[in-house]
Amino acid sequence: MNLKEILKYPENRKLEFKEYLPSKNDLCKTVVAFANDAGGEIYIGIKDNPREIIGIPEEDLLKMEETISSIIHDSCYPLILPDIFSLNIEGKIVIVVKIYKGNNPPYFIKSKGKEKGTYIRVGSINRLANNEIIEELERQKEGISFDSLPIYTQDIKDLDFSKFSQQFEEITGEKLTKTILKKLNLIITDQNKEFPTNALILLSNDEIKNTLFPYTKIECARFKGTIPGNFIDQKTIDEPLSLQPEEAYKFVLRHISQGSTYEGVYRKDRWEYPIIAIREVIRNAVIHRDYSLKGKDIKIAIFDDKIEITSPDKLMPTIDFDNMEAGQSDIRNKVLAVVFKKLGIIEQWGNGLRLIANELKKYPEIKMEWSEPGISFRVTFKKINFEQKNKIQISTSATDYDQLRTITDDYGRLTKEEKEILIYLLEKKTINRKKVTEILDIHKTKAHEILSSLVHKKLIERKGKGRSTHYVLKGETEEF
Repeated sequence: MNLKEILKYPENRKLEFKEYLPSKNDLCKTVVAFANDAGGEIYIGIKDNPREIIGIPEEDLLKMEETISSIIHDSCYPLILPDIFSLNIEGKIVIVVKIYKGNNPPYFIKSKGKEKGTYIRVGSINRLANNEIIEELERQKEGISFDSLPIYTQDIKDLDFSKFSQQFEEITGEKLTKTILKKLNLIITDQNKEFPTNALILLSNDEIKNTLFPYTKIECARFKGTIPGNFIDQKTIDEPLSLQPEEAYKFVLRHISQGSTYEGVYRKDRWEYPIIAIREVIRNAVIHRDYSLKGKDIKIAIFDDKIEITSPDKLMPTIDFDNMEAGQSDIRNKVLAVVFKKLGIIEQWGNGLRLIANELKKYPEIKMEWSEPGISFRVTFKKINFEQKNKIQISTSATDYDQLRTITDDYGRLTKEEKEILIYLLEKKTINRKKVTEILDIHKTKAHEILSSLVHKKLIERKGKGRSTHYVLKGETEEF
């Protein structure tokens, strides 16, 4: 892909534009975030908004390349080896810093240490990684999946997985014996004792599943209108993991329409959405989500104009939803994936995205979009002509929703005041209590309550002390 084509793309998970050489802090955050994720490219000499090639003075080129190389070498750890080169377009020179996906994560800023200096890429933003994400990066380095880890506090004899056992026998025709459980890595023997893995706990209907993984459920909702608000229907699906995709799929079918046409004497039924694609996205959400992340569940939201399926954690680094026909395959939960394949929930490795792409070709009126709001991955099936047909009915709050869903998947739980503060922070990056009182026309005490609520929801964090106290979006850090 040449530079002219790249210029058409917005900043994203793998792409960043800088008009000038960024500060040491900003450069390092982007570099380690790219290395911890899917890699990426930084283009220096290009203004992002509006997009314009500014260029780097030729006399500064060599010195700038040396500065970039030194900053990355001296400030990032473990060692990151970038490709740094220049391009000439329309007589203007642009520096490209290409970072590859690292094999030795977590990568972090040396001066801040691993806990405060590890960053990940969330959409076009660099976010500070929490302990759960750092632990997952370390497991990736060792080639260990979270679902394969044993639970040493649980005796296998006391674990109730009767629903999974029944499902397994009905589908495969085999009894779920201890031998099969061991073969599927659902049980691990350590020091002559048998322990269930996280995968078997997730597949169980035992109370310990709700204790260890209370967030492993799917929240389904049908909303009236085009944004979260009034419920028409709700359902919480907290069955054993292997039963969840089908239950969620049935909820979607219950809330979308099916029409019929005739070709000659033959009747042809057609759903209003590409249901095969939706089914695959639901399955992917269940099998590929990160079960080590606490406090987040899968959400399926059905609106008048779209269906959104949101899963905790980001898309796997090696998967590209913009190239769905390439037969891509990557597995986060290695034990669960094998079980799902045996149960027929996964049909063939690398075939899911192809099925989605083929189904979408039959629905030119539906557009599939994907995004990464916060530490989540969202797929949206949207009716292309809905907004034009219903333009008068679309409220301005829909614009707020589009902005805020880049940083949170709990839009419906935010108050009006919280939304205004978050929108302000998306643009201005920082806010203090005095500014909140001005923006919302409220007293200082109320401003403090709202800011404290956003801190509690882990959407913003407090910086500084005394009069210098201010607030930034979660993951934003100060210069160093």
